[in-house]
Amino acid sequence: MKSFFYKGRFIFIPLAGAAFLSLISFVVMSLWNCLLPDILHVAAITFWQAMGIFVLCKILFGFGKGGGPGKWGGGAPWMRRRMEEKFKAMTPEEREKFKEKWQNCGHGRWGRHAGNPYDKYWDEPKSAEKEL
Repeated sequence: MKSFFYKGRFIFIPLAGAAFLSLISFVVMSLWNCLLPDILHVAAITFWQAMGIFVLCKILFGFGKGGGPGKWGGGAPWMRRRMEEKFKAMTPEEREKFKEKWQNCGHGRWGRHAGNPYDKYWDEPKSAEKEL
């Protein structure tokens, strides 16, 4: 049974993708044809035109960010600012404790979230070194 799944996934995944694209295209076509001709006085569109509009929108506006704070630049800007404020308020001992705890739970340099954007806050701030 296991080998069937591995062989069948190469057929199932593209078919599922095509079915999803078809369903979305049908929804786009239906919404367009029900709403826009009455509101904006535009012409009705076909299924293939709706699919083209959907694909064009995905190309222009993106496919979504996805992932968590460890991916694609470290999450939301408000989260980065909040973490930066926390790191600035920590003493060197607290930073060291946090760094050890962070690395022990799989978030270190070679852990699940390698290349963490908060690495730069673990060390002493450069401005504090200049004051000494």
